[in-house]
Amino acid sequence: MSSGRRMGHMSRELRSRSTAEELMDDFSQGGPELSEALRHLRRLNRIFSAAAPTLYGVKQLWAHAGKPRSLSILDVGAGSGDVNRQLLKWADKQGIALAVELVDLTEEACSEARRYYEGEPRIKVVQSDLFGLPEGRADIVTATQFLHHFGEDELPRAARCMLRASRIGVVINDIHRHWLAWAAVWLTARLLSSNRYIVHDGPLSVAKGFRSEDWKKLGQELGIPGKYYSWRPLFRFAAVIDKHQASRGDGAERNDENV
Repeated sequence: MSSGRRMGHMSRELRSRSTAEELMDDFSQGGPELSEALRHLRRLNRIFSAAAPTLYGVKQLWAHAGKPRSLSILDVGAGSGDVNRQLLKWADKQGIALAVELVDLTEEACSEARRYYEGEPRIKVVQSDLFGLPEGRADIVTATQFLHHFGEDELPRAARCMLRASRIGVVINDIHRHWLAWAAVWLTARLLSSNRYIVHDGPLSVAKGFRSEDWKKLGQELGIPGKYYSWRPLFRFAAVIDKHQASRGDGAERNDENV
């Protein structure tokens, strides 16, 4: 098959979200191979600017809340939590007292996060399940490359649990399902790593990602008026849900890039 036909085939395959299972979703596996994958994933996150949409969304909610001088963030499905480095740097520049809680279900992720943030008092690591989080646990609840692990039936419940655990709002940072993103991740994953998780799950995570129609459907399920999501580089979406605006029925998108 020619490269043009192959890309055409992939574009058709990506019209709807893949339902295939990622290796990281099999909790009977893990161990050193998963720990290595989490370290390699940090490199991929840097290359593809994975932290930027999360920071973008947090800045929006912080501004909408009146720019408080202290802020708590709960990052669910955090892995080793590397995207939060950018949040810590931003908080330092703004003079914000920031506390970040990293939540993941696997021991490997929690161990990697503790090693990665050793000596950083603003970071707390907790092994827990998204669905067991108490109400109002943090000001802002974030999820980076996590919601695509949930199927269509589970997705609204996962988003509602995030909203319930937040006091101000939610930031969802996930992948744009597009053949260019798929090709870039497929190639980069193989150039950087031979780890089975990275090579298999990297491209599949794009195939399980989102397009505008998926966010519109989720917004309808959650009863969110207006546009609450935006496309961000590189092939990402930032979905920002302000609980106060949502309760007022004010879902208009704002853009406070200078905060």
